[in-house]
Amino acid sequence: MAVETLEATPSRPTESGRRKTGDVTRKPRSWNLPKTLGGWLVLAVCAIATLGMLVPVYVIIATALSGSSGAPNFFLAFPDAPSLEAFKGAWTKLHGSLANSLQITIPAAVISCLLGSLNGYLLSKFPFRGSNALFTVLLVGMFIPFQAVIIPVFQFLNMLNLQGSLIGLIVVHIIYGIPITTLVFRNYYEGIPSAIIEAAAIDGAGIWTTYTRVMLPLSVPGFVVAGIFQCTNIWNDFLFGFILASPAAWPATVTLNNLIGTTTVDYSELMAGAVLVAAPTVLLYLVLGKFFVSGLTAGAVK
Repeated sequence: MAVETLEATPSRPTESGRRKTGDVTRKPRSWNLPKTLGGWLVLAVCAIATLGMLVPVYVIIATALSGSSGAPNFFLAFPDAPSLEAFKGAWTKLHGSLANSLQITIPAAVISCLLGSLNGYLLSKFPFRGSNALFTVLLVGMFIPFQAVIIPVFQFLNMLNLQGSLIGLIVVHIIYGIPITTLVFRNYYEGIPSAIIEAAAIDGAGIWTTYTRVMLPLSVPGFVVAGIFQCTNIWNDFLFGFILASPAAWPATVTLNNLIGTTTVDYSELMAGAVLVAAPTVLLYLVLGKFFVSGLTAGAVK
């Protein structure tokens, strides 16, 4: 009986074989385009809404670049000779107030986030009698408008000789930020298994040691969410800065409002100032945006 032998022939590598790296197969990127008419309608509405939100941004930048030539006759027209003259003028008037805003925002956001983290840790992992009632009282502070407490806050700071100073504004923003930061961290810590706390207790760690060595390293997403909320709210605050601070301690939002003259308005300089004031918070979202959604939904299922 004859046995037929087959000679092995080299095979050309397939397209899928080229994309393999070790045991992991890389899938080609593809656009997840809608497959139904309804999906295309939703995509069109989203595109129009995005365009509508970007038009004001374009108008602000185009007006700021118009310089001394003035804004174009048509609001969507780009200036014929773009200039940074308006940005130089706005920076000259705003750089001191921008420094004030940084000195207010950074310590107030950091301290309020740390206090909110500690509150959320205790309320979620070490509940005590009346802890739910205390948490409810803290949440009520989120819904108290600034206008309702501005006079008592003014009197309180005046009693402490902090009215009109940067330290007074920092104290106010720390206290006003504790409710929202406590809510964020309590929800976040609810998603962390209690077995981690129990394991730390078995190893001899107390409440404070467990917080500093176990919970804090796991709290980066929570700090991102709370930090973005606090930095945005504090940086964009106008009422507290206008009433509780002296002109030397005015934040950037108050000084930006004062760029509007009594008789004439330099719109190019005003828009340039708006870009300078808005830039820090926009950069914050661009840098930390990928952590924001994951941290915001952490603990939601729990």
